[in-house]
Formats: sequence, structure tokens, C-alpha cells
Amino acid sequence: MAVELRKRVVEFLSANPERKFRARDIAEWFCGAYPDEANGKMTASASIHTEADLLNQLVAEIGANRPTWQKRHFQLRTTEGERPRLYYWTEKSAEAEIEQAEDNISIFADTPKLREHDLYPMLIEFMKEDQGVKGFRIDETKSSNRNGQGGNKWLFPDVVGMEDLTNGLNNEVVLAMRESREKRVRLWSFEVKLLINRSNAREAYYQAVSNCSWSNMGYLVAGEIEGPDTLKELRILYAMHGIGLIKLDPKTPSESQIVIPARERIELEWGMCSRLAEENKDYRMFMKRVRQFFQTGDLDA
Repeated sequence: MAVELRKRVVEFLSANPERKFRARDIAEWFCGAYPDEANGKMTASASIHTEADLLNQLVAEIGANRPTWQKRHFQLRTTEGERPRLYYWTEKSAEAEIEQAEDNISIFADTPKLREHDLYPMLIEFMKEDQGVKGFRIDETKSSNRNGQGGNKWLFPDVVGMEDLTNGLNNEVVLAMRESREKRVRLWSFEVKLLINRSNAREAYYQAVSNCSWSNMGYLVAGEIEGPDTLKELRILYAMHGIGLIKLDPKTPSESQIVIPARERIELEWGMCSRLAEENKDYRMFMKRVRQFFQTGDLDA
């Protein structure tokens, strides 16, 4: 049955190139398109008694056989870092998918011409709602460009944020923390990509390491993570460097998720903060807001 199911999955996905489907969507199509095969599977199994049982079994088999099928069919791709995983068929190479994303051609169904810049406000919205982090955009074009053309790519994060660690605490405790110089704020930084796949995973991650390691919490953020090997590689890199991973949902930012929590850096790298402030107007204003927070205790001051 596994061989026949593979053929049916390939048939369905290749007939709908570039569109993304859940395993359950594929299973439901299979039962409707090939009722005799579906009934035969139900009859042959002692553990399948209902249509719901059959669908669950097909979903499980699709997921279990996915790695083997992908070795036979390079066009069969899956998204990672989100649940449920989505399956799709494409003739594009991993490099071509990145080029397509960078050319502002949407890789997301029903989201025309999505650009990396479109993800910044979505990320800021998600972090405020999910983590209480107030985010700010860092525009690399407002930099001195002392590092030459392209140098800013490895220097400035796309978004930074402040988290008030005193939020919800008793006022006397907050005042005591202020007098004791106890840590009252956590600074975050984010490197954003439209698409991360096996072709650009290491470069994207090391760019995040370069741009975000000055902060308490550093994250690589992706609108799409493609391929099982991609997430595996990012987890290996995380173990060495501690930069976390966020899967951003462009359609519903509130449903985005922190796939790999960042490893907190206790102390800020103030020397790098100074360099960034010297070279970028947006980052300089961010540091001003940090200073104002210590004076007022208000993130919105």
C-alpha cells in the first residue's frame, strides 16, 4: 500500500504545483478520488473501522514515508517549523526558491508579492502580543556605510525590541530593583528572511549570529522554512551559538511561533551597541529609548 500511496501523493501534488497542502488534505483527496483503493485498505486492516480511522492512518503513513519519498522525488518539498507540516511540489531548485523570494514574487499561496519588509511589522505585532516585547525597525539605509557596499548586511539586525522585566511587579519591588540596579529590561534583536531552505540556512543563521549576538535574546525569523534537513541544521547551529528561531505566519501573525527559544545572554555587548549607535540613526534612537526606560520605567516614554 505504501508504494501505491506514494504514487497517489505524487500524482496529486504534481497536478497542483506550488500549492501547499496538509497531509489530511491529501488523504481526503485520495479517499474521494480512489474509493476502491481506500475501501480495500479499510477492509485489509483489522484496526481501521471507520472513515475517520482511515484518514488518520493515511495521514500517519504520509508523514512516516515522507523522508523516503523525498529522496526519490526532489520536487516533493515540505515546510518545517510549523504544524501541521505542509506538502507541495515544485520543479525549482532550492537556490531558485530563494531567488524567487528575493525578487518579491510570493512563495506563499494567496499572498501576492510578499516582501521581506512586509514581515517586519508582522514580527513586531507578534512579539508585542506573545512576549510583551516592544519592537522597533532598524533601517540599514540610515547607516554611515563605513563598511562599504554590503557591509551592513552583517552588522545591523532588521528589528530590535525591549522587554520590561518589571511588568506586573509590585511598585515597591520595582523601586527596590531600581535602587539595587537589578536588571529591569531585556533587549532583543531579530534577523528576518522570507525563506530559509537547505541552500541558505547556514548563511542566514550566521548572519543572525553576526547581527544579533550583542543582545540578550537573538532570533532568526523566517516567513517560510522549507525541508526537514533545514530545521535539523538550524537546531545544530543553535546548540553552538544560541540564536533562536521564529516561524512567522504572514497570514495570521498572532499564530506565529517560537520554534527554538533563544539562549539568553546575561550581559549585553555594550561595545557593539556603541558601534551600532555610532553608525545607525535608528539604533541610536533605540538606545535613547532604553535610557529613557531606565529613567521612567515606561516602555512607551
